[in-house]
Amino acid sequence: MIKRKIQQELAKLAQEYKVVTITGPRQSGKTTLARMQFPDYTYVNLEEPETRQLAERDAKEFLKRYSVPIIIDEIQRLPMLLSYIQVECDKSNIKGQYILTGSHQPALKAEISQSLAGRTAILQLLPLSIKELTEAGIQLDRDEYLFKGFMPQLYEENIDITRFYRNYYMTYVERDARQLVNIRNFSSFEVFIKLLAGRVGQLVNLNSLAGDVGVSSSTLGEWLSILEASYIVFRLPPYFENFGKRLIKTPKLYFTEVGLAAYLLDLENPGMVTRDPLMGNLFENMVIVEALKARYNAGKDAGLYFFRDSNGLEIDLLQSANRKLYPMEIKAARTYNSDFAVNIKKFERLNDKTAGGSVIYSGDNVQKIGNIQLLNFVDTADIIH
Repeated sequence: MIKRKIQQELAKLAQEYKVVTITGPRQSGKTTLARMQFPDYTYVNLEEPETRQLAERDAKEFLKRYSVPIIIDEIQRLPMLLSYIQVECDKSNIKGQYILTGSHQPALKAEISQSLAGRTAILQLLPLSIKELTEAGIQLDRDEYLFKGFMPQLYEENIDITRFYRNYYMTYVERDARQLVNIRNFSSFEVFIKLLAGRVGQLVNLNSLAGDVGVSSSTLGEWLSILEASYIVFRLPPYFENFGKRLIKTPKLYFTEVGLAAYLLDLENPGMVTRDPLMGNLFENMVIVEALKARYNAGKDAGLYFFRDSNGLEIDLLQSANRKLYPMEIKAARTYNSDFAVNIKKFERLNDKTAGGSVIYSGDNVQKIGNIQLLNFVDTADIIH
């Protein structure tokens, strides 16, 4: 069993809050994490029809039968249960009564905000991080990571990778989309998500995509929101605070699981990844998600951005922390080139909040070049504040 970095934060929050809600993509390890951290808790799964029907029919009886402390899995299947949990929580000051897990879908998000405000801490668990794998003694090459991705099941069982992502797409992506929005033409949705995989690391332009997919940009906006709510994709926002010149204010798009993006691009082995024109984009995707995992695993908000101005100056990843800005350039190359740091130096001259930058690449030469840190991608989490 691979130890998760977020465990320490989960244990701490369970001593501070009556409820801890763990959200994240399907199959990211939420249930395993909760049961491993709280082995003595009662466990119920709302995916089980009989259990869910009891909770729907008589929520009070359900909560009486399954007493606290309790783990309630797949809470997004029955968001109305949260209002009853609120009532039960208010009867006692005991912390850590409920551990809830679920995909953070719109109905669940709204119900948490309404019913459990001030009563629950929220953690976001993404798939395994490179840091977690390294500490478990698992080390793969760059393109193996890009192809295989980071779903826990792929590292715990001997499973065909392409078949895993095919089943994942059909079982979860399609099912969740059908449950959350009325998609009349599912083939158009499939075209859309494949086009998104081909635009990893690019600015989101729904008007352009609408012409390719054959549906309106407003419909694509709905679909994109559903994919975000299900943790399939996320949008990296631009940073434009305190800059006088005209800046790009459109977000960039990335996949939460790079292995799913590789599958949607029809890449069938690491060798195909190496030769693919989008390899650099997939690498950038992987590094940015690694940074995101480091933040979420510490119980923090994302605090991550990119920067691009009208003159073409771009920073791949910008972290805002401790009232400082930490610019990072991401390069898939295995050999360092001094050009890699040019944009960081230009950015430093633009903003006095800059606190030293980093170049993240695939090479083994790790050193400090002036005030810029050169490091291998496996160490990305070490520079995230």
